[in-house]
Amino acid sequence: MILLNDILKLSASDLENTKVRFNIRNSAGDPLFLFKHRRDELQIWQFWNYRKRKSFKLGNITVGFIRIEGNKWLLFDISRITRDLNKFNDVGYEYEKIEEYEKYCGRLIIEFKNRSMTLIRNSPIIKNCKVLQILDGTFDNDIFPGYEYVNVTWQELRQVINKDSWKTALENQKGVYLITDTSNGKMYVGSAYGTNMLHGRWSNYIGNGHGGNVELRELSFDHIQQYFKYSILDIFKSTIDDKVILKRESWWKKNLMTNEFGYN
Repeated sequence: MILLNDILKLSASDLENTKVRFNIRNSAGDPLFLFKHRRDELQIWQFWNYRKRKSFKLGNITVGFIRIEGNKWLLFDISRITRDLNKFNDVGYEYEKIEEYEKYCGRLIIEFKNRSMTLIRNSPIIKNCKVLQILDGTFDNDIFPGYEYVNVTWQELRQVINKDSWKTALENQKGVYLITDTSNGKMYVGSAYGTNMLHGRWSNYIGNGHGGNVELRELSFDHIQQYFKYSILDIFKSTIDDKVILKRESWWKKNLMTNEFGYN
């Protein structure tokens, strides 16, 4: 069995000055998705101070993990705190990445059972971090983040639409979805209840951009690829009556006023 510090080789004095932060999905988002698509934003998570409590101290070595699934965690950052900004409910620190560990970030996967509610842990837990794998390249397992967390660009959707976890999740649910044009704020509300449900509907958008929608046909494919984002408003079991889906689609169109000001 290989433990985390068999790889990192932190000295006894460095270990005393080390803290480990385990980042998990919450109402603010999914760190695993951020790692894949907006990696710089993970540093906000890692160096965030809560309202009344500081996460780190000046000089601390900080080790950052994100949950892949269950007890599997991916290393994404090892840095040293260089300045305490004395901010709360905000990013609280300046830091420098420790260069010698960069080769492991995004590649090293551990197993750790976090039996505490606390996600920022002192160094003794490192002896309980079992190294499962060091990948040849950067982690590239596009795990579906959950329906409520889907908010992807056209380019991102193209990358993940046929990944196993995304395909399974999308082709087994009917739903109402939202397309947003980030160039002008216009929105389109659509529904998916036919063959392969959400997966089938969204695959059409990857294929031609407009999916057969009248007003979207007027836009160039290049525009759609550059500016469109996709999210899910409602999901329903595959057995639900299609009339329920259509009723919810109409409700969203009315409330978001997409007939008057959007692409519906």
